[in-house]
Amino acid sequence: MLRLAEKLRAKLVRLPRRYKRLIQVSTDVVLVWAALWLAFFIRLGNFTFVDPLGGHAWLFGIAPLIAIPFFIRFGMYRAVMRYFGNDALMAIAKAVTLSALLLSLAVYWRTDAPKVIPRSMVFNYWWLSLFLIGGLRLVMRQYFMGDWFTPDSLIKFKVRNAGLPRVAVYGAGAAGNQLVAALRLGRGMHPVAFIDDDPNLYNRSIAGLRVYSPKHIQQMIDETGCNEILMAIPSASRARRREVLEMLEYYPLHVRSVPGFMDLASGRVKVEDIQEVDIADLLGRDAVPPQQALFERCILGKVVMVTGAGGSIGSELCRQILLNKPKGLLLFEHSEFNLYSIHIELERMIERASLPVKLIPILGSIRNPDRLLDVMRTWQVETIYHAAAYKHVPMVEHNVAEGVLNNVLGTMNTAQAAVQAGVANFVLISTDKAVRPTNVMGSTKRVAEMILQALSRETAPVLFNADGAVHHVNKTRFTMVRFGNVLGSSGSVIPRFYQQIRSGGPVTVTHPKITRYFMTIPEAAQLVIQAGSMGQGGDVFVLDMGQPVRIAELAEKLIHLSGLSVRSEKSPHGDIAVEFTGLRPGEKLYEELLIGDNVSPTEHPMIMRADEEYFTWDVLRGVLSRLLKAVEQDNYPEVRVLLREVVSGYVPEGEIVDLIYQQRRVGPTE
Repeated sequence: MLRLAEKLRAKLVRLPRRYKRLIQVSTDVVLVWAALWLAFFIRLGNFTFVDPLGGHAWLFGIAPLIAIPFFIRFGMYRAVMRYFGNDALMAIAKAVTLSALLLSLAVYWRTDAPKVIPRSMVFNYWWLSLFLIGGLRLVMRQYFMGDWFTPDSLIKFKVRNAGLPRVAVYGAGAAGNQLVAALRLGRGMHPVAFIDDDPNLYNRSIAGLRVYSPKHIQQMIDETGCNEILMAIPSASRARRREVLEMLEYYPLHVRSVPGFMDLASGRVKVEDIQEVDIADLLGRDAVPPQQALFERCILGKVVMVTGAGGSIGSELCRQILLNKPKGLLLFEHSEFNLYSIHIELERMIERASLPVKLIPILGSIRNPDRLLDVMRTWQVETIYHAAAYKHVPMVEHNVAEGVLNNVLGTMNTAQAAVQAGVANFVLISTDKAVRPTNVMGSTKRVAEMILQALSRETAPVLFNADGAVHHVNKTRFTMVRFGNVLGSSGSVIPRFYQQIRSGGPVTVTHPKITRYFMTIPEAAQLVIQAGSMGQGGDVFVLDMGQPVRIAELAEKLIHLSGLSVRSEKSPHGDIAVEFTGLRPGEKLYEELLIGDNVSPTEHPMIMRADEEYFTWDVLRGVLSRLLKAVEQDNYPEVRVLLREVVSGYVPEGEIVDLIYQQRRVGPTE
């Protein structure tokens, strides 16, 4: 019987649309007649008073002629049964109501009818039509979805749910209900329960699923066999999400989240779109809405250039800048593939939103000063966001020369080209690793900051490697923005942790006590743009990164929220071990954001202004000349000495680990 029903369903689904509509119209005509006949019977209480082929024939004739046009007008034959929802039910209610009203007028006007028609019969016809026409469509929806027996006690024979992950949805609101509908259509997961904070919903049934209190999660697991939870609380603050995640951490459940409320509301959610828990929810950090005036000050109607446009920070800066309608946006990038990727993405954004922005992809290196100057002058650039840099601490520690040439010389080339081209605003993306650094990367970023600090105080500087008699008028306002790690950037620990968990572990952490500041990429980009708008020249802005996070604790939370347990000495039978590999070359246990204590607030609550020491441009030019000469000669001990001389608090960790330098000292291998 079940097999026959499945075959019939498959056959009906494959029918051409015109046949499907013909079946629907024919069925509705029969249902209208049935509703009319039952209306008479309920009112008169006797079959003999109903005469559809005699005295009441005219009424049975015009009833479908009145109803069907209304059904067509309200789109009842355009609705797909498998996606039949509340809007379709409202359309049915309107169509049936209007057709019943028109039928009552026909009964009222027909005074010469061969048989008397009770006026109250029309009311019975109305609610019976709603029940029959709407009810049949609901039944057919369940039939085409394969859920014609919804209670769990009656679907043990359904092979299609065997082996599917049994999931509970945290949040019984609109988002949760739409997610359950999407899961049932997707057939990739089997929803078994809701969890909600609202006490008015406890033990109620929504969409055929019981609603449990957060206090009764263990009971829900025992009763339903749930092994996964999907968070569907898009309107909750990050602080509230963090509370929920901390509570769920103690249960053997894999916790994932729904992408976003807009996807749910528009019906675009698919099962495969469900993602791992957003690490920003674990941090519990709520972003402060951007101040639009600051956002637009250096962007709206201007030609903006982003160096390193294909990187994690650079690409997000481009997205944020594009939304604020610059006149033109130059994507300056060394990597062809990264430039291609971000260019395609931004072109689609421009097309979708019909933005009046000229997008210019430019391949080039910040190590090439002539190329930089040519680009800035050709396109008359007004604002630059300098995000191009080598930022991976161990990698730069092993390649000292490239770190200096890219981070120091590249920044100097870009800044000097900006002065020569008359660029109005220049914003450097810096890092917390520039504060009392223990590595080459951090020290080179601090030197990059000092270059801008020195240039900002010169009205007509003599540029590096230029004729001492040639001065260039400086109209550029230089600003630096310093912040910590961003979630999801290239090389971030979070994707690596997830990959190690999926591989069965172990999860590797460098040190039990290592801590880092974290911020989401969109929030960091928004704050960078706003901070850059507040600078007066030579400002070092520091972003409020919140509280530092211990990486080992973060790794354990991710293991727990993946539905697994941590293997340790106390729990030798756990699923995933956390192993400590030791600090990598140049790594610090703790990062700082300020060199001194001279910090003042700004008009934005998440941005502070730091007052830090600097060298004059003439002095710094001499140091830079010696530094670049030492790099050319591969004299890395001298590079380290010069960096310690110019960067306050630079204390290198261990010996020089540059791979070229080490190999030269050891000699050729056999």
